[in-house]
Amino acid sequence: MPWLSTLMAVPVLGAVGVSLVKSDKLAKQLAMVVSLVVLALTVVVAVQFNPTSQTRFQFAEVYDWIPRFGVHYGVGVDGIALVLIALSAVLVPIVILASWHDADGTVVTVPGEEPRTVTPKRSVKTYFALLLVLEAMMIGVFAATDVFLFYVFFEAMLIPMYFMIGSYGGAQRSYAAVKFLLYSLFGGLLMLVAVIALYVVAAKGTFMFPELIGAVQDPTTQKWLFAGFFIAFAVKAPLWPFHTWLPDAAAQAPAGAAVLLVGVLDKVGTYGMLRFCLELFPGASKFFTPLVIVLSVVGIVYGAIVAIGQTDMKRLIAYTSISHFGFIALGVFAMTRDGGSGATLYMVNHGFSTGALFLIAGFLIYRRGSSRIADYGGVQKVAPVLAGTFLIAGLSGLSLPGLSTFVSEFMVLLGTYERYAIPAIIGTTGVILAAVYILWMYQRTMNGPTAESVATLPDLDRREKWVMAPLIAVILILGFFPKPMLDVINPAVDKTLSSVGVEPFTPAVAEKGAGQ
Repeated sequence: MPWLSTLMAVPVLGAVGVSLVKSDKLAKQLAMVVSLVVLALTVVVAVQFNPTSQTRFQFAEVYDWIPRFGVHYGVGVDGIALVLIALSAVLVPIVILASWHDADGTVVTVPGEEPRTVTPKRSVKTYFALLLVLEAMMIGVFAATDVFLFYVFFEAMLIPMYFMIGSYGGAQRSYAAVKFLLYSLFGGLLMLVAVIALYVVAAKGTFMFPELIGAVQDPTTQKWLFAGFFIAFAVKAPLWPFHTWLPDAAAQAPAGAAVLLVGVLDKVGTYGMLRFCLELFPGASKFFTPLVIVLSVVGIVYGAIVAIGQTDMKRLIAYTSISHFGFIALGVFAMTRDGGSGATLYMVNHGFSTGALFLIAGFLIYRRGSSRIADYGGVQKVAPVLAGTFLIAGLSGLSLPGLSTFVSEFMVLLGTYERYAIPAIIGTTGVILAAVYILWMYQRTMNGPTAESVATLPDLDRREKWVMAPLIAVILILGFFPKPMLDVINPAVDKTLSSVGVEPFTPAVAEKGAGQ
């Protein structure tokens, strides 16, 4: 059974079906059914996956695509790719349910104000078809084991997201969509040059990733190729100082699109660093590690400080993500098991916690017609369930012990401290600043006297509760019991570090070294 190809084919076929049905209601229902089928297939793949297998990539499929240039349709998953595919499969049906009325148009009536149209009605079928196409691209980019195929998915997934921002976003949607596309195309162009150069220099006659490991030996060549790949991934992540497109794109995108943009698409950048930069160019990775660690630490502190000063909820959440991506990159380039596993787990946990924050912000904007923090106040008194879910998602964002993000952030800092103590210590300031920007945002929107404009704000309805329930459940479960996921991630991280020529730094290794 070609499981991974099926995972990509189902949403593509579903997108075709959604675009052909006659009614908008049926289009939404079909999109939801297709996304649930993809989720069910992903569960089947996860159950069959064997973390202890000596096979590097399981469920592998390799077919000739462009034989003349050694390009293959090659897909397969290890533990790192599997958990990110699972993240995508879980988030898409949640986003579809949360976006049920995103394309229907929004008319907001606020006490003391004239009714106003916040968003006009747009094509419902197109919106949900784009969501399904995007899902196929996200699965493909994590499953690709051919470097050229990875590049194709890396660029192709920009198209549905560009149209979702540019056609369904806020007032500045055109500017944000073009900026998002230009930044991404710039990084993609550098990566294309590096991919072609890698093919020529390696002289293997193939783009298959396993066969290219160790193929580039010259240190100078490694450094140039590393730079091409790394800058593309740093723009995608985004890592400071390549981050400026994210606040605009996330603020203008519909809430569901923002969840997938920050929760999944941006993870392709940090996934690429861990997968391709470290293993294809180990010498260059070690050479550039001090620089990347500095950029990561600056990103952690900068993103958190700028988030504190934001007056727009969605921009605030976007800047918190810049800080969090600094943690992920820090864990990747610490080159320890705790750091690498923590970074991978962080990618997953960040997708759920930040996704929950964006959705809650979207629910508020749908009701009030504004993303300005100052336009709210005292929401907790009129919408306690909404406020409660906002609080849990926010506390997860600031890494409160007992919630999912704490585990991954602690592992990243511990893994970094094992080799680079000072950056780890500086990075902990991001934890302190996170408490400031999350709690202050919550206080200004949910606590205090109830503003007149939100006095009649409705609480979460049944559909919205179904949207938030799985996210809150995952945040709590992974906060108390992350072991099953770490059991999948750890062997893949160990193999990655082994191919880089770095011994995973663990307490046992440390004691052995001290004894010798």
